Amino acid sequence: MKIFFWRSSYRLITTLCLLGLTAASEPVSKNQDVELQIGIVQRFGAKPTDKLELAPTKGDRLTLKFVVDNQQQTLTTDQPIRLATVMETLIQREIKEVLVLGDFRTFETAEDSANHWRSQGIEVEIAQPERWQVWAKRDVYSTPLIRRLLLQSIKTSGDQNAYLATNIRQQVPKITWSVNGKKYSPNYLEVSTGKDIIKVKTGDQSKTTPQKNFNYGGRMTLQPNAYGNYTLVNTVPLETYIRGVLPYEIGTNAPKAALEAQAIIARTYALRNVRRFAVDNYQLCADTHCQVYQGLSGVAKNTDQAIASTRGQVLTYKNEIVDALYSSTTGGVTANFSDIWNGEDRPYLKPVIDAANSNIWNLSNQNLADDQNFQKFIALKDGFNESTWDVFRWRRETDINTITKDLQKFLRAKKSPDSKFQTIQAMSIVKRSPSGRILKLAVKTDIGIFTLQKDEVRSAFAAPISTLFYIEPLNKGQRNIWGYAFIGGGLGHGVGLSQTGAQNLAKLGWSSAKILEFYYPGTKIKGSR
Repeated sequence: MKIFFWRSSYRLITTLCLLGLTAASEPVSKNQDVELQIGIVQRFGAKPTDKLELAPTKGDRLTLKFVVDNQQQTLTTDQPIRLATVMETLIQREIKEVLVLGDFRTFETAEDSANHWRSQGIEVEIAQPERWQVWAKRDVYSTPLIRRLLLQSIKTSGDQNAYLATNIRQQVPKITWSVNGKKYSPNYLEVSTGKDIIKVKTGDQSKTTPQKNFNYGGRMTLQPNAYGNYTLVNTVPLETYIRGVLPYEIGTNAPKAALEAQAIIARTYALRNVRRFAVDNYQLCADTHCQVYQGLSGVAKNTDQAIASTRGQVLTYKNEIVDALYSSTTGGVTANFSDIWNGEDRPYLKPVIDAANSNIWNLSNQNLADDQNFQKFIALKDGFNESTWDVFRWRRETDINTITKDLQKFLRAKKSPDSKFQTIQAMSIVKRSPSGRILKLAVKTDIGIFTLQKDEVRSAFAAPISTLFYIEPLNKGQRNIWGYAFIGGGLGHGVGLSQTGAQNLAKLGWSSAKILEFYYPGTKIKGSR
């Protein structure tokens, strides 16, 4: 594991050196295609039924590298290998304990918390066992006594969110596979092929874990993670990775300029975010916590052409790679970074009316922090880049029992004492940002009043699909409240580029550079074509 950690650290340092120590210098050239490490199956072995199949393409062979009894082993086969989970009973139970300093919905807010703790002199690391968490760094706070002393000090200072998470295991997952009739089960496996394409099959034929088949470029590694199971990591060149992102993020039928804009920001986003999974010795995930990435199975001519025509290009602000956040649909106005997450605002991520005609709404005169202005804005439906999309405006009604259960579940996941409430008496939005996003939503319950902050409201309730909404109490002929209507617009966080809006602007004849300047004011494209 020490050797593996050194290898992973070396790869990360090498990537940052190619980009500059701030991850912000000139993009790599055509001959320096950075390799990324993507966790495509992040919790393999978490269930005893987990199965995984790796196979070569027709006419190719798998090369397997692993260590047995301190000896390097190399095997080749033209047959699939099927990895299965076997629960191994331990002679003595295993106790794993970490000091959790906070639970968060997103990496961005977790990172802001981590920076806060570092400023207090406490060394931390960011993990994602399920929700994002900030841990007291395990190799620094390495004994039960040290962890408890730190926890006591934190509690004394007034912070009641920290807690000890203890996992006691009598069994641990071991991964086994067979080649030529012989079984193997090392903790670390490297897989490559001559054609640099590996077929990956996950799940089974059941309804609970439907089978998925994808082809991935590059190499695979099965490696231990921080949670006692394994991650299948795809090591893949940056440009090949982008080929597996565009079809699943913006689709293959988007206009050319929108595809080119998506290619540039997908590349930028990847290079900016290589730090996300340092605790697990890889860099990015393959789902919406990062960017959706499903390998080469869905590649298309249109997306490949957009990637080729923008090769090496990234978006910069004052010669630094930007935080190229984007979402599906803004609801008519983009948001500040701090409207959604804790942390410093980025000067290029600020409210922009999402319409080709800038006269449709004047934010300086009609601030959306005012609830009356906000409701007038939500009532507008025509003239925006996203007007024809079904999630541009929405209304969803939810009964109070469902709202109560969803909120209790969310609060339990946060380890919040407020989860003990039994009834909701009232809800109200008490603060909005200038872009109309909810900053604070108050909930009055039988045990008191508490507030949800920013993007928490999307986790706490099933109905809203953005934070751009207002609520109305509903009685529906009953004496007591029946529930609430959530009335709003957009899908996702709404920060940066709108994938829907970019497509409309491209149809109007805007270039990819003009689209990016619109959604990220003051930025510049740098790199080689």
